[in-house]
Amino acid sequence: MAILVTKDLCKTYGSGDNAVHALNHVSLTVEEGEFVSIVGTSGSGKSTLLNLVGGLDKPTSGEVWVRGHDLGKLNDEQLTIFRRRNIGFVFQNFNLIPMLNVYENITFTLEADGLRPDKEFLDGIIHALGLEEKRHAMPDQLSGGQRQRVAIARALATKPALILADEPTGNLDSKTGLEVALLLQNSVRKFGQTLIMITHNEELAQLADRILHIEDGRILGKEGDHVPHS
Repeated sequence: MAILVTKDLCKTYGSGDNAVHALNHVSLTVEEGEFVSIVGTSGSGKSTLLNLVGGLDKPTSGEVWVRGHDLGKLNDEQLTIFRRRNIGFVFQNFNLIPMLNVYENITFTLEADGLRPDKEFLDGIIHALGLEEKRHAMPDQLSGGQRQRVAIARALATKPALILADEPTGNLDSKTGLEVALLLQNSVRKFGQTLIMITHNEELAQLADRILHIEDGRILGKEGDHVPHS
């Protein structure tokens, strides 16, 4: 089953001679349970694509379908609710709330939506990410790697259709970055999630089932390279 479908997706900033075509007719499909890496240089369009897929920005033209819903047909309020319930985000800068402890940060999106946390499911996430002993710690008591683990747990907590990770290891050293990427890979497989990860790191991209290379706002090749795993 396709979790994500984009059709002829375009995003242009500015107009006339100053127009910048950040995305140029991008069509792709991501299946349920798939882990896809998007690789490209700075300015290639990969973050623009992620923002459109996540409903954080609107395309100039084209369509984005997530879990069978056309995001372009949702008003701002509907889109906010849909995004909160169906899309998990992991950003480079962690975006933890400093006055909340680890557990409260993980459950924040659920609480904001008036939903009761699935305690057994959350305990499984916390265990999988090695955060048991940090459950009551504040963000400023955590290392960078631990903060990113909390951000991953928060993204998984709502059982979203799709997890979008934008350079999730960008603020981490290479060893910690690899550890976090492996945890992300293991977690989405353990909990049956679908993941799209943006990275400029080819080694980390190899963890995915499929790699999409983007250049000048276009996906190179038809549907990306499938990665053989031993």
